[in-house]
Amino acid sequence: MSINISTRRIFSAKIKVCQLFSVSRGVKTSRFYRIQHDVKHTSPSRRPEPSQADSLTEIGVRSIFSEEHDILRRNARKFYTEEVVPNRERWEKDGRVDREFWKKIGAAGLLGVGTRAEAGGWGGDYKSACVMEEEHAYVNWLVGATFGGHSEVTLPYLDNYGTKSQHEQFVPQMVRGEKIGAIAMTEPSSGSDLQGIKTHAKQDGDDWILNGSKVFITNGISADVTVVVAVTDLNAKHKARGISLFLVEDGTPGFNKGRILKKLGMRASETGELFFDDVRLPKSAILGGEERLNQGFYCLMQQLPRERLGIGVVCTAHAEYIFETTREYIKQRKAFGSSLSKLQTVQHRMAEMKTKICTTRAFIDQCIQLMDEGRLDASTASMAKIWASDMAFKVINECLQLHGGWGYMWEYPVARAFVDSRVAPIYGGSNDIMNELIARDIVAE
Repeated sequence: MSINISTRRIFSAKIKVCQLFSVSRGVKTSRFYRIQHDVKHTSPSRRPEPSQADSLTEIGVRSIFSEEHDILRRNARKFYTEEVVPNRERWEKDGRVDREFWKKIGAAGLLGVGTRAEAGGWGGDYKSACVMEEEHAYVNWLVGATFGGHSEVTLPYLDNYGTKSQHEQFVPQMVRGEKIGAIAMTEPSSGSDLQGIKTHAKQDGDDWILNGSKVFITNGISADVTVVVAVTDLNAKHKARGISLFLVEDGTPGFNKGRILKKLGMRASETGELFFDDVRLPKSAILGGEERLNQGFYCLMQQLPRERLGIGVVCTAHAEYIFETTREYIKQRKAFGSSLSKLQTVQHRMAEMKTKICTTRAFIDQCIQLMDEGRLDASTASMAKIWASDMAFKVINECLQLHGGWGYMWEYPVARAFVDSRVAPIYGGSNDIMNELIARDIVAE
């Protein structure tokens, strides 16, 4: 069934109804739309940009989105507000999201939104996936990279490179939240340098024997399936040509999981250590099958721009959310006989922060559009990651200062945001490495 959108709407396009989904506990049943990639603009957008709206988190703004994205956003916002926020304290104490909630968010249709329908996902466009990430940030990014690491980092590898049997085995259950996914790149001795990994797999007949260790793995302890980066050709002239990706299932003999690491921030987002001791894997465990053997590094290079832009998307939305909570705080907080918002110095600081956020938003939305069209390059994605992560930390730091002593209290959203935002310039490839990648393009001959 297709629906023709009125010319008064933003886009002239065909909208294909992919699925009906219900959100538990009071969220009305709603259509979930996939916006096809032949969408064309036929008239200038009349949607205001965030700088023109009453709130930076307002629904119905930003020219890159449509009314169908707004429907998805409303449902996601309601779910996150009613179902995620009340569990915050418990998840922070446990260091992870409980498995039953994974099934609940899966049943709500909020996992794997950007995964192709042919692979077993919802079939949404990249913008729909961004809506999920942003709405998580608009409840203060309470569980950190937990759901994004599953839907926007791990699932795209299975979606884009998995065989048909791998799709059938893993993707539908991951979209339903019945199986949790993780990707294991980082090692104790190598972080942003993927060519420096030591984990390796040696062929033994039709099998592969995997040995090594990984650290700082999001969802690593709970994961039912982990995409593991390993060297498979130790004699390759260039290490990039000897790296493969393996699908390692929980419970495989020799695959051991360590402790949940205690972090400065993102305390409800599980981060763990993984160990591989003579793990025997069938050749069918190679992501993409034997034809993808030794092509893992190139798969990583194709997917890392998406991950890095995703960090930029979250950071920008997180800064918008904390800006709005700070706006409300300074209106209510009294000092020197009136509210803080009456002080010119405070007003100017808020003006500077809004300007930084909105200029970042314009660039990030441009990158989202490029990604949706399949035109985002690695250098631009690195710029998005650097700029947005640095901006968010600086803005959140400034917002904490405006809260005074209360900003240092854990009960206030800005305190959590401050420690959570510190990791963004580090993970997904440190910002120092991002500068190196950008510089290579600048000086290339």
